[in-house]
Amino acid sequence: MIHIQDVTHTFSIGKKGKEKRVPVLKNVSIDINKGEIVSIVGKSGSGKSTLLHVLAGFMRPESGSIKVLNKETASLSESEHAEFRLNNFGFIFQNFQLMPGLTAFENIELPLKLKGVAKSERRVNVEALIQKVGLSAVADHYPNELSGGQQQRVSIARALVSNPPIILADEPTGSLDSETEHEILHLIQSLNQSLGITFVIITHDDEVANIAHRKYRLHDGALVNGGTLHVV
Repeated sequence: MIHIQDVTHTFSIGKKGKEKRVPVLKNVSIDINKGEIVSIVGKSGSGKSTLLHVLAGFMRPESGSIKVLNKETASLSESEHAEFRLNNFGFIFQNFQLMPGLTAFENIELPLKLKGVAKSERRVNVEALIQKVGLSAVADHYPNELSGGQQQRVSIARALVSNPPIILADEPTGSLDSETEHEILHLIQSLNQSLGITFVIITHDDEVANIAHRKYRLHDGALVNGGTLHVV
């Protein structure tokens, strides 16, 4: 489903004309199969978030190949990548990134509006997801009226509402207490099992990483293992 081959990326730091090239990703190769939960774990500065951004098409790798659903994505234009993301990826963020002026229902509905889905169909899809993630009682609440766990459930439902084959999660429990973290991780596992969605989780936390079927570890931009297998 996802094939990352020899991806390299560097950043430039310093004043113009005196820039220093800093390698962030070093010949990273990862394969992710349909229906897997895969975690990419590493300390801050290891390159894991850069890898996620490259995979999502928010930045173009300096070299290497990225294939998603048999499509080479590294060469797509910005507009082509935006359309590809909308149709194939859902995103879960550490800080939720909800629209403060929209209710939980409206936040979840937003990707469907962007895709031009009819209002009646949007309502059916959103209501089904709200029930699945346990938010029926707070569907008309605004983000500032929700707990952190509820906000992350809204974020997860928003990621799922377009029925994408792949969910990219960047530190999905980083802003949550330990009890709520366990609830969200259990929800991710349940959704993976019931819907067959592929999850790619970026995290610094081995406890979070260990819910995955396979775990990759990044250190200073390079893989230090080739995908440790887990029984989950």
